Amino acid sequence: MARTTLEVIVQSLADARAAENGGADRLEVVRSIVQGGLTPAIDLVHEIAAAVRLPMRVMVRENAGFAIDDGELCRLQDSATALEAANVDGIVIGFADRGRLRLADLECVLSAAARVRVTFHRAFDELEDPIAAIPLIAGCAQVDRILTSGGNGPLAERVETLQRYSKAAGRLTIVAGGGVTNEAAAMFARSTCVDEIHIGRAARADRRPGSAVSERCVAAVRALLDRTASSPER
Repeated sequence: MARTTLEVIVQSLADARAAENGGADRLEVVRSIVQGGLTPAIDLVHEIAAAVRLPMRVMVRENAGFAIDDGELCRLQDSATALEAANVDGIVIGFADRGRLRLADLECVLSAAARVRVTFHRAFDELEDPIAAIPLIAGCAQVDRILTSGGNGPLAERVETLQRYSKAAGRLTIVAGGGVTNEAAAMFARSTCVDEIHIGRAARADRRPGSAVSERCVAAVRALLDRTASSPER
């Protein structure tokens, strides 16, 4: 079975090193994880890139909501431009307002960074009709991933939702993220509803989002995913 990609949210160089040593495959670099993740300092991005070999997706977001507030557009464009120049693996961005996709806002920001790849983040989970939005998001050529929790219901329901998203995704990769516990990670991997899993709290010993990443916790999730992949029941 193919190895499940494990992406870990980090806020510091120490976090990034712990994630790498624990067996992460990719980093999502953010500031203020307690607000859902905001744009980090570009100096931190350069520092991590110099010390860690993992690919990085970097958050581009100026507020804790999913719409652009007055005066934010230029800052978002500047961040996207700087991150493109830093040759990161991609940026993490997305917009929704009152349940509707704000694709024009996304395209406006990306006009300042026409080569950077994109994960459309959990603004996707705010949409009234996520399935209908998938081909619209896919129409933006720079987007290659959608990050989604699969909803807030029981794990079995989330698996079914993620399976529907993956079937509708076409060229896009669905990444399961948002409240992913060790149990959820194992179930998602076992069901093969997604090939990529994104963790925040599960990478931290006290399960608090603002705490430091634990190499041991990341390694535990990595081992769980690898055992699941090799299980004859899969």
